[in-house]
Amino acid sequence: MITLALDTSTRTGGCAVLHGDDVLAELPGDVARTHAERLPGDLMAVLDRARLALPAVDVFAVAIGPGSFTGLRVGIATMQGLALAAGRPLVGVSVLDALARAAGGAGGAGGRVATWMDAWRGEVFDALYDGVREVQGASVEPPEAILARLRGTPTLFIGDGAAVHRAAISAAMGSHGVLAPVLEPPLAGIIGRLARGEIDAGRRPGPAEIQPLYVRRPDVELVRDARVER
Repeated sequence: MITLALDTSTRTGGCAVLHGDDVLAELPGDVARTHAERLPGDLMAVLDRARLALPAVDVFAVAIGPGSFTGLRVGIATMQGLALAAGRPLVGVSVLDALARAAGGAGGAGGRVATWMDAWRGEVFDALYDGVREVQGASVEPPEAILARLRGTPTLFIGDGAAVHRAAISAAMGSHGVLAPVLEPPLAGIIGRLARGEIDAGRRPGPAEIQPLYVRRPDVELVRDARVER
């Protein structure tokens, strides 16, 4: 099975081509250019590195968030178009699930993993895992509120939100707070593996079924609603 995977949840993001669970090629994004400027060129480039053409792709996989609203929209729309044209399934994968998988189920006692994505405004998108099993779903909160709940229990933190707020983690958690060796790992290859797991489980969603996992409403909606309320 050949999988083409895309992550546009962060400014960097990336894409990967997999044969089964093996990553044939992975390409990080160029932060000097927007996702709209890089796509679909980056996808064609990573396929070229893998010495494959687009018709060889059996499954498309895309990060559905949380993360950059604009990046997610561009990434999902790009992969929806490619999957629809090719008549192939498109699997949406939570970035928080991918981060938990990247942590490898490490964590502290009990393997607890806190996945944090930078949500700006002094907040993080977060979820909590026991290894790779989600025990608390995605939310958006100030780091201090999350740390107050986690204090006292060994927890591994991963994600760009953990990188931004590492000082707060250290201050609140002390020796119980462990930062992953790589806080911002490339996720496209992991997203591809998780997508293959969905296909193996018999789930083959159509491109139109994929929706972004925003967690927090986009600013444009909040501004629109505020105008209506006036």
